[in-house]
Formats: sequence, structure tokens, C-alpha cells
Amino acid sequence: MKTLGLDEAGRGCVLGPLVVGGFLARDEDTHTLRSAGADDSKRLTHKKRVAIREALRPLGQAFLRSLSAVEIDANNINTLEEAAFAAIIIEAKPDHVIIDAPCNPRGIPAFEVRLIARLKAAGATIPSFTIEPKADGNYPICGAASIFAKVHRDAAIAALGPVGSGYPSDPTTRAWLSEFLRTETPFPDCVRTRWATIENLRASLADQP
Repeated sequence: MKTLGLDEAGRGCVLGPLVVGGFLARDEDTHTLRSAGADDSKRLTHKKRVAIREALRPLGQAFLRSLSAVEIDANNINTLEEAAFAAIIIEAKPDHVIIDAPCNPRGIPAFEVRLIARLKAAGATIPSFTIEPKADGNYPICGAASIFAKVHRDAAIAALGPVGSGYPSDPTTRAWLSEFLRTETPFPDCVRTRWATIENLRASLADQP
């Protein structure tokens, strides 16, 4: 049986893409994936993530979908992410899918219904699903998807220059964004301008003497 793990990186960021990652392997490879280091990418250093990604490559098939800041600004991030999940499922044709839940546990049943509706509309075969919080740490195939997504997003952020991690709490990211506001310079396309972070920074600058 072929199992597909799905996870994302960068959902809560104010900079850069949201990256959805998938990893497809056979059920009997679970122990092998864990031995290779597959785990929740947040538990790993960048150096370890890159090394583990390379160890995972021959053990299955990776899939990536990158959703730009411009796309996120123009659409609903939940809808975009669900469409990316569906697209990877359609391409991978798994028997079973394990997803690190992108929503509150109470929202999982509705999320699964919407995802299945997308697959049916595309004429795809419907796999079985396991959708849980922390699946990236509990299921190595989901951890593998997490690692591929995170490394890809990290590279996209690094390409922007000294902007920090891209997360709203990062002082480097906040200082970089604030400079555009101070100089009244338009933000580049990598900025999610609809994020509350932008308005909060604008308000804090307005309060300064």
C-alpha cells in the first residue's frame, strides 16, 4: 500500500511562500524513514533538515507546491492550501493519506469533507485519510513531507537577503518591514501585505514621536 504524508511550512509567516510538501512511500518503509531521521522539521536544525532530506530522497517520492505571497494576499489561505493538498493527492495517487491537520481538531471533519469533494470533482480515486495534529512528529512519512516543505521554504527566504525568518515575532523581519513603512516605499512581492503584522507595525510607527 502506498501512503502519502502531507504537511506545510510557512503558514503563519508574513514573508515568503507557504510551501505544501508531500512524501509518498510504501507502508513497509516506515521504519526506514524513521531511521533516516524523518521527524517534525521544527525539531531539527537547518543543517540536519538538509542532511535528512538527502537521506530521504531514495526512499520515496517528494512533491512540493509553493503558494506565493501575492497569491495568498489575493485569495483565502485555507482554500489555497486545500487546493494544494488535493493537487498532490491527485498526482501521487496514494492508497492512504496522512495529513498534519492545518486546522483546529474540531474543524478536521469539515476539512476532510472539503478535500474529498475536491478529489471527486477532479475524478480522482478517493484514498483513506488520517488527519491529526502533530502528525509530522507522530508519523515519519508526514515528517518527511514536513522536512521537504521546510527546506524548500528556507531556501526561498534565504534568497530574499537579510530579512530574518519571515515570522511576525522575528525582530529582524519586523525591522526590515518597518523600513518600507518609514520610507513609504512599496513592499516587494514577497510580503503578505494583508497580514495583521503590517497594520500593527504601521500603527506602532504612527505612535512614535
